[in-house]
Formats: sequence, C-alpha cells, structure tokens
Amino acid sequence: QVQLVESGGGLVQAGGSLRLSCAASGRTFKNYAMGWFRQAPGKEREFVTAISWNGGSTTYADSVKGRFAISRDNAKNTVYVQMNSLKPEDTAVYYCAAAGTRYYSTYQSQYPYWGQGTQVTVSS
Repeated sequence: QVQLVESGGGLVQAGGSLRLSCAASGRTFKNYAMGWFRQAPGKEREFVTAISWNGGSTTYADSVKGRFAISRDNAKNTVYVQMNSLKPEDTAVYYCAAAGTRYYSTYQSQYPYWGQGTQVTVSS
C-alpha cells in the first residue's frame, strides 16, 4: 500500500509559479512511477505529467509542456511538480498518483494509488 499526501497548492496570479509536493508512505515508493493529474470544475480529470521510478524518464501533456517540470527524490519519498508561467486554465484540483509499475502511463486506470488532491487557483 502507498499513501499519498499532496501539498503546495494555493492562489497565484497568472504568470506566477507554484511547486506541488506529494509525500508518499511505504518502502515501495521508489519502485513506482508517479503521475500528476488535474480536474478543473465541470471537467473530467486529465493527465498532466509523469515520471518513471528512477526519474530517468518523464512525459507531459501538451498543455503544460515547457511550463511544468516533474521530479522526484526517492530518498525523501517525494515527487514534485514545478509549475511556471501559470495560466487561468491551469486552475484545478491537482492529484498525485502512484502507478503499480516502474514505468508511467498517461491513463488513470494504471494508477491504483491516489492522493486527496490540492487546489490550484490561477487568477487573471
């Protein structure tokens, strides 16, 4: 079992930055790929970014490519997403998720473990 707790959300003006963190419990964190997803009001949850078990591979949704950067620190059981040049359309609840394998997927169904989410609001 892996338990995930997100932090770092908040209110920021357009063009600003935030860094989200996701702290994981359990020894198996280092063996799992990790992902971030988001859900805006009235919309379905969507993939944002993911990272492989050792940080050697990452992927991003086109909408955040070049603005967001995912990283992980396996010694601290934590995954991060640095979000720069934020836009109002980035407003959403952001969820951290752990895959059951070392390699990531963009599909939510491949992530059995989820955090509770953290709100990010970008004002124009």
